[in-house]
Amino acid sequence: MLDTPRSASPLALATIPHPSPTTAAERAARIANPGFGRVFTDHMVTIRYREGAGWHDPVLGPRQSLSFDPSTAVLHYAQEIFEGMKAYRAPDGGTALFRPAANAARFRASAERMAMVPLPEAMFVDAVTALVRAERDWIPPVVGGALYLRPFMIASEVFLGVKPSSEYLFAVIASSVGAYFKGDAPAVSLWVSQDYSRAAPGGTGAAKCGGNYAASLIAQAEATRRGHDQVLFLDAVEHRWIEELGGMNIFFVFNDGSIATPPLSGTILPGITRDSLLTMARDAGREVREEAYAIDQAQADAARGRLVEAFACGTAAVVTPIGAMTVGETRFAIGNGQPGPVTAALRAALVALQLGEAADPYGWHVRID
Repeated sequence: MLDTPRSASPLALATIPHPSPTTAAERAARIANPGFGRVFTDHMVTIRYREGAGWHDPVLGPRQSLSFDPSTAVLHYAQEIFEGMKAYRAPDGGTALFRPAANAARFRASAERMAMVPLPEAMFVDAVTALVRAERDWIPPVVGGALYLRPFMIASEVFLGVKPSSEYLFAVIASSVGAYFKGDAPAVSLWVSQDYSRAAPGGTGAAKCGGNYAASLIAQAEATRRGHDQVLFLDAVEHRWIEELGGMNIFFVFNDGSIATPPLSGTILPGITRDSLLTMARDAGREVREEAYAIDQAQADAARGRLVEAFACGTAAVVTPIGAMTVGETRFAIGNGQPGPVTAALRAALVALQLGEAADPYGWHVRID
């Protein structure tokens, strides 16, 4: 996965001062226990595109509501994409991003799949960096605390007609976050959906667009109703092959120490955390396979002790142990249902790189101050 952004002219952001920024005392109170996705910072970045004018008017200004005409294209044809990434506080007090160029490359790929005009990758990285520099004090001083960044792009042309938009709005907002999953359970449980599919061959499964997540919500609601933390989707053709969770990739650990994850085939989001773990595990000398894995085989392997650990991964949840799955009326544990040593080791190694606590041979920890 690309970690060097394509070159572009430096982003010359206009800066608009916030008329009433959050006080230091109020900010400290809000980020003391931020939860996830509910505490937002003062500023945002916006850049606009218009056919014939290109990308223009980059602004770092106050976070504010967006106003749209009722016929704005995104409201009718869902031409939109987004990214998820984090900024971290380094041990020396500095601030860093993790693989921002990889997010920029995936954002470009998502735009191309959705017939949107791609934002230059260097412009993406510059916009994200500018916002983090402005909001670094919002990184929570809690375990797992970070500044969650949400770059997104929407079709902003005022037009009722099924065609690619001629105008777009790109924006970046930021949220102070703690742990993604709530509760004291050491591992999450999964409900295996047999009625709904997340993506199909030829669809948008590999793009990070809102429609994929909207389509997953009914299955996630069913999982929650049945007492599970997350839904696990199978392939749309045979309803047998494991693909991914509603918003995370999945890995399996076997009793010989090897690791496997479903292969990217156009229906699975190419997660940056997924790619990072694959690289790190291989470099640590582990056998790593990207191969199809059936849910019935997983159940059989868990029963006979071959499948000993499983975990989900993504920017928000980092690395999260999976303790059990339910297929129909059958619930089965993975290993002893607790976090396993391989999962714990991979998570610790990844977090150490993200925070700058370990030597980084990959150039993934990108200091911005």
